[in-house]
Amino acid sequence: MENLTKYIRDVERLIDVGEQLSFAMLRESEPNQFKEMQRGLKKEDKDFVRNLPSFSMGYQAWYSEAKALVRQLLPDRIDDFCSYYEKPKSRKDITCENYRISDYLQGLEVSLGDEKIVGPDSAIPLFNQQLAIVKAVKSSFKSSLFDIKKIVQADLFDSELESAKALVKHGFLRSGGALAGVVLEKHLVKVCEDHGIKIRKKSPTIADLNELLKNEEVIDTSQWRFNQHLADIRNLCDHHKEKEPTGAQANDLIDGVMKVTKTLI
Repeated sequence: MENLTKYIRDVERLIDVGEQLSFAMLRESEPNQFKEMQRGLKKEDKDFVRNLPSFSMGYQAWYSEAKALVRQLLPDRIDDFCSYYEKPKSRKDITCENYRISDYLQGLEVSLGDEKIVGPDSAIPLFNQQLAIVKAVKSSFKSSLFDIKKIVQADLFDSELESAKALVKHGFLRSGGALAGVVLEKHLVKVCEDHGIKIRKKSPTIADLNELLKNEEVIDTSQWRFNQHLADIRNLCDHHKEKEPTGAQANDLIDGVMKVTKTLI
């Protein structure tokens, strides 16, 4: 399946970048240990080390993409994954046990006199745990227990949106827009289910689902408005018989739904 191949490729890239960031973190927080490690390296390994990125500059992009991937493909580990980065809300004092990667990015260090209590090196095992979770995503592809429902559904959505494009291209604007609207509705139902949001209505509309996601803070106001804009075009295609949708509106709906299915998870 095309999406399965894409997911595997994305995971492998995240693992490669994660390995680089792991070494970069060691270089930044434990320079003496890092220099000691370098002494026995082969030439190709030295080239790898020489081209390491800045952890502080590269981590946020890695975290955002890896978080989305873990939430979609290994949802039972998403809380663990986020906890290594986010500061505990109940934290009063900073200790080795509650130091987080977000503290590392701020360069936070706590000392008592000349004695360091906790510092950036405490974040090394936390990032290594995040990287291990991403590696577990890759392992899950090989497991017979891996649920490929999400990947099959993503392939189906892509196929349905391609059909919607073909309908609009041949002048069937209402049909194409209606089909794209169905995809959006099914995707929002899936997002609600993935986030554990109970849908009480038997036949919820896009507006109902959009409101639930906003109330549960899964989406922000700008995403809520964008989804509602798509719902308005879908309603025009489905219900407003006195006014015909334009080709531009139908294409905007299809492109918008494509974006939502790829970015809202």
